[in-house]
Amino acid sequence: MLQFLVFLGFICAVYGTVIYFKDTLSGRVKPNKVGWLMWSIAPLIATVAALSKGVTWAVLPVFMSGFGPLCIFIASLFSKKAYWEIKLFDYLCGFLSALALILWLITKEANIAIVLAIASDAFAAIPTLKKAWTNPESESATLYLTFLISALTSFAAIEYWVFPQYAFAVYLVFINISLLFAISYGKVLNISKSN
Repeated sequence: MLQFLVFLGFICAVYGTVIYFKDTLSGRVKPNKVGWLMWSIAPLIATVAALSKGVTWAVLPVFMSGFGPLCIFIASLFSKKAYWEIKLFDYLCGFLSALALILWLITKEANIAIVLAIASDAFAAIPTLKKAWTNPESESATLYLTFLISALTSFAAIEYWVFPQYAFAVYLVFINISLLFAISYGKVLNISKSN
């Protein structure tokens, strides 16, 4: 019965992705392409690794946290209005994110893959965290809120409290709260600067 919550979380994440996808196409939000590409890869690898360790429904939010960014990355390629300047810092974070994925390919051990996928995702998140803090108008909290809800629902489907079943979900809760905080606090800072 509790696994039903995972499906609700999945629907919530799809809703947030559709909204952000539309906002990307219209130019209302401006995704950092490097970050969103890397965000799509790491959770999809974590999904495969978790499935290889026998994780079932609890992996659905992790899958969505990779599939949604892949859709947004593709939308950002087709929307000239969604342009965000990519700087050396963004490429460095992308490189560190890719390096973590390469290290996973070398080890081929599921638990190490999950740790490296989390590291990869975190490095990919840094440019968006920075952008959300300094330019919160270029982001939308809706996606991160729906992804947070989705990540929280994965705990209902955990059968055994072992690392492969909860690790990426815990990380997703942390990173989505961080992004929501950065957007909210960035808006407060901008309001106080304009007064």
